[in-house]
Amino acid sequence: MRLPILLLLASLNAHAQKAPVNQVRIGVAAPLSGASAHMGKDIENGARMAVDDLNATGPQIGGRNVRFVLQVEDDGADPKQGTAVAQKLVDAEVAGVVGHLNSGTSVPASRIYAAAGIPQITPAATTPLYTRQGFQTAFRLVANDNKIGEVLGRYAVHTLKARRIAVIDDRTAFGQGLADAFLKGVRAQGTAADAVSRQYTTDRATDFNAILTQIKARQPDLIFFGGMDAVAGPMLKQMKALGMNLRFLSGDGICSERLPELAGDALADNQLTCAVAGGVTGNYDVGYRAFVDRYQQRYKLPLQTYAPYAYDAVMLLAKSMQAAGTAVPKLYLPELARIKYQGVTGAIGFDRYGDLANPAVTLYTYRGGRKTRLDVLH
Repeated sequence: MRLPILLLLASLNAHAQKAPVNQVRIGVAAPLSGASAHMGKDIENGARMAVDDLNATGPQIGGRNVRFVLQVEDDGADPKQGTAVAQKLVDAEVAGVVGHLNSGTSVPASRIYAAAGIPQITPAATTPLYTRQGFQTAFRLVANDNKIGEVLGRYAVHTLKARRIAVIDDRTAFGQGLADAFLKGVRAQGTAADAVSRQYTTDRATDFNAILTQIKARQPDLIFFGGMDAVAGPMLKQMKALGMNLRFLSGDGICSERLPELAGDALADNQLTCAVAGGVTGNYDVGYRAFVDRYQQRYKLPLQTYAPYAYDAVMLLAKSMQAAGTAVPKLYLPELARIKYQGVTGAIGFDRYGDLANPAVTLYTYRGGRKTRLDVLH
């Protein structure tokens, strides 16, 4: 009689091992093709690290074993593609979304997530409009353009001593919004500094000679650019060809590890200052640097900008679900709104709009072709 009992126990054990684990699907939306694909891949990589770390702990939600999985979609940095991707994630019944990279995709996509009641955390988009639409599902892990513009305006006037400033933007929601916020920040300093030229390009342009020639004639002492690194690199090359050895200031769209490759020998040491909409100091710096090392060891790639924020975004979604005891979006959403979390990117909590409370801005320059941190400002 013992053999049948052993066989029965073995059968029950095998059945238990094969018992399905509840999957919790998290969407990731970012450009994985086109000029900003390296930034989008950075977001995907950070999110994957978070999911792997979570699953390694044997996570539970409401007393049930779960396994977190990602559904990654390419929005192409295009608003129309972004809304299609958002609807695809909604139809897939994801429990939450990390994304998008660009302001121009994040805003229209947010309306679709809000209608479905699905929380969205952007690790990168900075337009203030994103969190001012009245959607309780929209959250942001970086400073918005108002904060970045204030910091960069003050820096341009008081540190760089700029008085004659040329401004270029790429006409995207991100680029134009950042340029407008920067000019507001400059004018708030109460000095004679102002824009002597305001020029426009596109996020796919490669020839800037016409606008740069117009700017050169105005004899500025600084150029501010609202846009991404794929445009800034060729722009810097053409500035050098025209003999325009000017200080160059911008936001986190150009503040990547790839910029030296895109700009080549046109990127002089300390010529450029860029601001990343986030940053850590003190005890958090140790954890942040450890994350960067782990990222580079895993992917054999330099961390661009947004992977740590994507990592924290996944963790926030998971911790909120665990606190609520459910992965149902409308039920765990209140936990996300009031969460207090110590992340890779610092202490995280949200204000009533869904913006990060007390956001930091980190200034970088480039020396010897390497991105170098200058300061973290609040």
